Amino acid sequence: MKPFLLLSIRADDAAADNEYVAFLAHAGLGEPGLRRVRLEREPLGALDLDDWSGIFVGGGPFNFSDPAELKSPVQRRVEADLHALLDAVVARDFPFFGACYGVGALGTHQGALIDGRYAEPTGCVQIALTAHGRRDPLLRDLPDVFDAFTGHKEAVSELPGHAVLLATSPACPVQAFRVGSNVYATQFHPELDAVGLCTRIDVYRHAGYFDPERADELKELAHRLEVPHPSAILRAFVARYAVVEGAPALVSRR
Repeated sequence: MKPFLLLSIRADDAAADNEYVAFLAHAGLGEPGLRRVRLEREPLGALDLDDWSGIFVGGGPFNFSDPAELKSPVQRRVEADLHALLDAVVARDFPFFGACYGVGALGTHQGALIDGRYAEPTGCVQIALTAHGRRDPLLRDLPDVFDAFTGHKEAVSELPGHAVLLATSPACPVQAFRVGSNVYATQFHPELDAVGLCTRIDVYRHAGYFDPERADELKELAHRLEVPHPSAILRAFVARYAVVEGAPALVSRR
């Protein structure tokens, strides 16, 4: 099988490594099947899409809606790398899945309005599929309403007309969308479980995602909750797009 690629922007090793392990586990992949590039450490460089089954983008502390003068050189370089990658991905309708930060990457590339209007504190929210979401091949086996972990400072306020809204929530109207047939982004984190959420609570305790005094309370709540459904999206993505080298593709990418 051609591997999948995970693009990470988390500078903290604990958060970055937990994210990689979480994508492995919840997408049902072994390490040879998911390669990782930490964009906060190195430029992406030239990428041949034909070498990969699909691409994941994880979350992280950068925000596309940050004022330009406040963005670090690394943040600006990461944004430029992702924009160039998405030029190729969208043109080919190549399998892509962005979680949280990926909404900003894909949304910005496609002309969505990204701002802080629909920010959500770290925690569990109820997600509802739209009519399009209930028919989408990655989401159609999920319940119409399900719980997911989230936490973000920016979100999509307005989608461009060509994007397909797949999921929503009362406090954040754009929780998932698709461009073309194979390019996806979710505001919530389908890779997150209680252990992963607690890791991020520890790492980002003072990063403005939640009241630091509530950290222990949020961690206790995470372990009491059952959030089994979002990870099915990652498994569906892998099942749909995994390419066995030397074999004809079983799923049309267009």
